[in-house]
Amino acid sequence: MIRVAAVMAVGYVLGAKAGRRRYEQIAGTFRTVTGSPATKAVLDAGRRKIADRVSPDASIGSLTPIDAETAVWQPGKNR
Repeated sequence: MIRVAAVMAVGYVLGAKAGRRRYEQIAGTFRTVTGSPATKAVLDAGRRKIADRVSPDASIGSLTPIDAETAVWQPGKNR
């Protein structure tokens, strides 16, 4: 979502005839939004959620021994 907004802002800045003042306004807003701790927390949570779903090691399980020669795989819980 941030990337889309950034691309739109860059496109507007490059194509606009509003001048330097409008550029500074857009750049300042972008820096404020992306520098916000709340925005960073949301982005980090989203990245973790995607990584958990994509990663083959997202939920590592364990082997439970039954006897000396046999073990049973038990998948772990999702984070």
